[in-house]
Amino acid sequence: MKRLAQFCYRRRRYVVGGWIFLLVSALALSFAFAGEFKTELRLPGSESQEAVDLLEDSGSIQRTGEQGQVVFEAEQGVDDPAVREAMESLFADIRTEVEGVEVVSPYEDGNSHLIADNGRIAYAELNFGDRNFEAYTDDADIVRDLREEVQVEGLRVELGGFIFAEAPVFSSEFIGVAAAIIILIVAFGSLIAMGLPIITALFGIGTGAAIIGLLTQIIEMPEFTTQVAAMIGIGVGIDYALLIVTRYRNALHAGLKPEPAVVLSLDTSGRAVVFAGLVVVIALLGMFMMDLTFIRAVSIAAVLAVLLTMIAAITLLPALLGFAGHNIDKLGLPHRKERAGDAERSFWYRWSRFIQAHPWPAMIASAAVLMVMALPVFSIRLGFGDTGNFPEDTTGRQAYDLIAEGFGPGANAPIIVVAESEDGSPDNAELQELAGRLESTEGVASVTEPIPVSDRLALISVYSQFSPQDAETDKVVNRIRDDVVPGVEGTSSLNVLTTGGPGFLIDFAEFTGERLPLFIAAVLALSFILLLLVFHSIVVPIKAVIMNLLSIGAAFGLTVAVFQWGWGISLIGVGKEGPIEAWAPMMLFAIVFGLSMDYEVFLLTRIREEYDRTGDNARAVADGLAATGRVITAAAAIMVCVFGSFVLGEGRDLKLMGFGLAAAIFIDATIVRMVLVPSDMELMGKANWWAPSWLVRYLPTIRVDNVEKPVEQPVAGGGR
Repeated sequence: MKRLAQFCYRRRRYVVGGWIFLLVSALALSFAFAGEFKTELRLPGSESQEAVDLLEDSGSIQRTGEQGQVVFEAEQGVDDPAVREAMESLFADIRTEVEGVEVVSPYEDGNSHLIADNGRIAYAELNFGDRNFEAYTDDADIVRDLREEVQVEGLRVELGGFIFAEAPVFSSEFIGVAAAIIILIVAFGSLIAMGLPIITALFGIGTGAAIIGLLTQIIEMPEFTTQVAAMIGIGVGIDYALLIVTRYRNALHAGLKPEPAVVLSLDTSGRAVVFAGLVVVIALLGMFMMDLTFIRAVSIAAVLAVLLTMIAAITLLPALLGFAGHNIDKLGLPHRKERAGDAERSFWYRWSRFIQAHPWPAMIASAAVLMVMALPVFSIRLGFGDTGNFPEDTTGRQAYDLIAEGFGPGANAPIIVVAESEDGSPDNAELQELAGRLESTEGVASVTEPIPVSDRLALISVYSQFSPQDAETDKVVNRIRDDVVPGVEGTSSLNVLTTGGPGFLIDFAEFTGERLPLFIAAVLALSFILLLLVFHSIVVPIKAVIMNLLSIGAAFGLTVAVFQWGWGISLIGVGKEGPIEAWAPMMLFAIVFGLSMDYEVFLLTRIREEYDRTGDNARAVADGLAATGRVITAAAAIMVCVFGSFVLGEGRDLKLMGFGLAAAIFIDATIVRMVLVPSDMELMGKANWWAPSWLVRYLPTIRVDNVEKPVEQPVAGGGR
């Protein structure tokens, strides 16, 4: 690291110029050649995926693209001549103006099931052919404009489906960056010192976002990939730069010149940054074990964001520090000046001594709080958000509520039954027998007439008596699969498969449930090994794994309480409680565990350094917490603000991710690092560092944060 620091400092103009060239080139290439982002959930080997594949292979692609609804309510009834004329004109305009869309009108023969029994509510299905995200957005805008042209007294028209979700008014990432700027100004008291971590992080995440755009040419990337990568990259990028800048300023205040101060900061905090970044990368790569295409894509994007911000922190930042030199504290703000030495450490030192004086109450109380927070996890229910979770004033939510009012709660996500004939065209009598058995199934409200979609396939929509997010709907799907389908297949030539939202959810839960324990075990085992190699202790890795699991469990519990139970949900702009996104636990676990290990390493490295120097465990804990408390708190505050800013966005999935990550970091940096860690380390004493002597002899030594040593001052050219 010393040679890298010296090179970046002495060749700082070339390093900064190289990063500018890299960023500009990557952005230019991305604008010119980036592919399309597309969310496509595929579950290889599942029944629901097999049904979708049959529909795609048969050429029924329009039924497997994005879907929407035009939902309308008329006080005078939907069969009123003026209402019918206006709506049929709207449907005709949609067919004309939007390419590749199938409009299933309630006024066409055989579609009377799209008109509610009360005669006031009806809807048309819009089946869009497969296309990219931008095309969906453009087509949705066209339909919105056409809807505004419908002006009939007593007629209300709403648009349902995710395709008509309203675009965010602002980018929540900017709020997170603005909050980070404020925290850095408070922490450093200097505009220059504040600006360096921000610039470094933006260079890293900007380059990463451009490369992610280029990767869409060879990898299918979900639409939310860039936001997730930005969320993680901005948070860790600013944090990593913060650690290095803090060590650099301390070195200057200790009397070093700029170049040796840069070398020292990179050879100490720079090592910790590299190790921390690699831990996060390893945790993210663990998601490959889930064997899901879209999860792998998000994992690759997040890894790129972390790697590039980490590389920027150890290359671009030393070069920028070379330009800043002694001026890093210039442009200071008129707030209370820091006192040198012990005054800065006093709060953290005294806090540590307070905890050490009452270790049992501190440990019991903090552990109890974490366990109580984690209790909601035991009621977690996985699923997928839908337009029913939108705020009540959106057209998507109003369309959802109208359909539920007119057709029953299950009408918003029917169970799709695909019947394939083994002997050519499906026999109508066999299809009617299947439809009859489906309709008589417990929990089924109604079924549609079988609809031929190809020479060999027919499709039946089954409507549950319960909402799509209700656990009872899952039971209906299981009854169809376990009771109805075997009986029909045993007495006919039909091969019957179930898919649709409810069926896909069950298959997704089974698919991930088989792999999630292995994924968690692999991440825990690898983290244990890394900490064992760093600290040469059996006790420290075991405690770290347990504490990180407690903090993650508490964060999951808060997420369940808010998003599933609905506690304070209106405060974050979500219209209604619902299940936890089925993919969120694996992603939250990987990211949170990696970031939690960062703080664990930052704190324990300094404690171990003091313990090796003094042999006094109590003093080592106090000095280690005093030395790292402020920077860890500032770093955690930045991450909480960056992650929390995504709660202000529009999508429920990103709100959930942002809330879960912010809650986890807040809990980890406060209850865990400030209370639980110092109390349990006080109680364990020297046993913290125990490991069998025979094991220590075979363990390699990994230095994460070199002990600070005097750095030889250069005779000339030492910087400004």
